[in-house]
Amino acid sequence: MSEEVATKETVTKEATTASGSSDRAPRGDRPAPRSGDRGPRGDDRPRRQGGGGGGRFQRRRKFCKFCADKSLKIDHKDPSLLAQFITERHKIVPSRVTGTCAKHQRGLTTAIKRARILALLAFTPLHHD
Repeated sequence: MSEEVATKETVTKEATTASGSSDRAPRGDRPAPRSGDRGPRGDDRPRRQGGGGGGRFQRRRKFCKFCADKSLKIDHKDPSLLAQFITERHKIVPSRVTGTCAKHQRGLTTAIKRARILALLAFTPLHHD
Protein backbone atom coordinates (compact mmCIF):
# COMPACT_ATOMS: atom_id res chain seq x y z
CA MET A 1 0.00 0.00 0.00
CA SER A 2 2.78 2.43 0.83
CA GLU A 3 4.34 1.76 -2.58
CA GLU A 4 1.08 2.73 -4.28
CA VAL A 5 0.94 6.00 -2.33
CA ALA A 6 4.58 6.79 -3.20
CA THR A 7 4.03 6.15 -6.90
CA LYS A 8 0.86 8.26 -6.91
CA GLU A 9 2.74 11.15 -5.28
CA THR A 10 5.57 10.98 -7.81
CA VAL A 11 3.10 10.77 -10.68
CA THR A 12 1.22 13.84 -9.44
CA LYS A 13 4.50 15.77 -8.93
CA GLU A 14 5.64 14.92 -12.45
CA ALA A 15 2.28 15.96 -13.85
CA THR A 16 2.32 19.34 -12.08
CA THR A 17 5.86 20.18 -13.19
CA ALA A 18 5.10 19.15 -16.75
CA SER A 19 1.96 21.30 -16.88
CA GLY A 20 3.80 24.31 -15.43
CA SER A 21 1.53 24.90 -12.44
CA SER A 22 4.39 24.65 -9.95
CA ASP A 23 5.73 27.94 -8.49
CA ARG A 24 9.39 27.22 -9.26
CA ALA A 25 9.04 25.60 -12.69
CA PRO A 26 11.43 27.09 -15.25
CA ARG A 27 9.84 29.25 -17.93
CA GLY A 28 11.09 28.56 -21.45
CA ASP A 29 14.81 27.94 -21.59
CA ARG A 30 15.51 30.23 -18.62
CA PRO A 31 16.71 28.42 -15.47
CA ALA A 32 14.66 28.62 -12.32
CA PRO A 33 15.84 31.38 -9.94
CA ARG A 34 17.83 30.23 -6.94
CA SER A 35 17.13 31.55 -3.47
CA GLY A 36 20.31 33.70 -3.49
CA ASP A 37 19.45 35.32 -6.84
CA ARG A 38 16.84 37.68 -5.52
CA GLY A 39 16.84 41.16 -6.95
CA PRO A 40 17.46 44.35 -4.99
CA ARG A 41 13.76 44.57 -4.12
CA GLY A 42 13.57 40.98 -2.89
CA ASP A 43 11.46 39.86 -5.82
CA ASP A 44 12.03 36.78 -7.97
CA ARG A 45 13.81 38.64 -10.76
CA PRO A 46 17.48 37.61 -10.81
CA ARG A 47 20.19 40.20 -10.35
CA ARG A 48 22.18 41.43 -13.29
CA GLN A 49 25.73 40.21 -13.22
CA GLY A 50 27.27 43.28 -14.85
CA GLY A 51 29.43 43.50 -17.93
CA GLY A 52 26.43 43.73 -20.24
CA GLY A 53 26.29 42.34 -23.74
CA GLY A 54 25.52 38.79 -22.71
CA GLY A 55 29.14 37.67 -22.40
CA ARG A 56 30.02 38.03 -26.05
CA PHE A 57 33.32 39.77 -25.44
CA GLN A 58 35.79 40.06 -22.65
CA ARG A 59 37.04 43.58 -22.12
CA ARG A 60 40.80 44.03 -22.27
CA ARG A 61 42.32 45.38 -19.12
CA LYS A 62 43.71 48.88 -19.52
CA PHE A 63 47.31 49.45 -18.51
CA CYS A 64 49.63 52.41 -18.24
CA LYS A 65 51.85 52.56 -21.30
CA PHE A 66 54.62 54.30 -19.34
CA CYS A 67 54.59 51.90 -16.39
CA ALA A 68 54.71 48.90 -18.74
CA ASP A 69 57.60 50.23 -20.85
CA LYS A 70 60.17 51.92 -18.62
CA SER A 71 62.18 53.13 -21.64
CA LEU A 72 59.36 55.51 -22.64
CA LYS A 73 59.81 58.96 -21.14
CA ILE A 74 57.28 61.77 -21.17
CA ASP A 75 58.98 64.73 -22.83
CA HIS A 76 57.38 67.94 -24.04
CA LYS A 77 59.82 67.98 -26.99
CA ASP A 78 58.36 64.73 -28.43
CA PRO A 79 55.14 65.79 -30.21
CA SER A 80 54.63 62.40 -31.90
CA LEU A 81 54.30 60.67 -28.52
CA LEU A 82 52.10 63.41 -27.09
CA ALA A 83 49.84 63.40 -30.16
CA GLN A 84 48.68 59.88 -29.21
CA PHE A 85 47.04 61.37 -26.10
CA ILE A 86 45.18 64.18 -27.90
CA THR A 87 41.88 63.88 -29.78
CA GLU A 88 41.30 65.21 -33.30
CA ARG A 89 39.74 68.27 -31.61
CA HIS A 90 43.04 68.69 -29.69
CA LYS A 91 41.62 67.83 -26.30
CA ILE A 92 43.69 65.85 -23.82
CA VAL A 93 42.32 62.30 -23.62
CA PRO A 94 41.36 61.33 -20.03
CA SER A 95 43.14 58.52 -18.23
CA ARG A 96 39.94 56.45 -17.96
CA VAL A 97 40.04 56.16 -21.76
CA THR A 98 43.78 55.64 -22.25
CA GLY A 99 44.42 53.62 -19.08
CA THR A 100 47.32 55.84 -18.05
CA CYS A 101 47.98 55.90 -14.30
CA ALA A 102 47.43 59.13 -12.34
CA LYS A 103 51.12 59.92 -11.97
CA HIS A 104 51.84 59.66 -15.69
CA GLN A 105 48.59 61.40 -16.65
CA ARG A 106 49.70 64.44 -14.66
CA GLY A 107 53.07 64.38 -16.44
CA LEU A 108 51.36 64.01 -19.83
CA THR A 109 49.09 66.96 -19.18
CA THR A 110 52.01 69.17 -18.19
CA ALA A 111 54.06 68.05 -21.21
CA ILE A 112 51.17 68.67 -23.63
CA LYS A 113 50.60 72.14 -22.23
CA ARG A 114 54.32 72.96 -22.49
CA ALA A 115 54.45 71.66 -26.06
CA ARG A 116 51.48 73.86 -26.95
CA ILE A 117 53.20 76.94 -25.54
CA LEU A 118 56.36 76.12 -27.52
CA ALA A 119 54.17 75.68 -30.65
CA LEU A 120 55.11 72.00 -31.03
CA LEU A 121 51.43 71.07 -30.67
CA ALA A 122 48.38 73.05 -31.73
CA PHE A 123 45.86 74.39 -29.23
CA THR A 124 42.94 73.85 -31.63
CA PRO A 125 42.38 72.15 -35.00
CA LEU A 126 42.20 75.63 -36.57
CA HIS A 127 45.90 76.21 -35.92
CA HIS A 128 47.69 74.92 -38.99
CA ASP A 129 51.36 73.90 -39.15
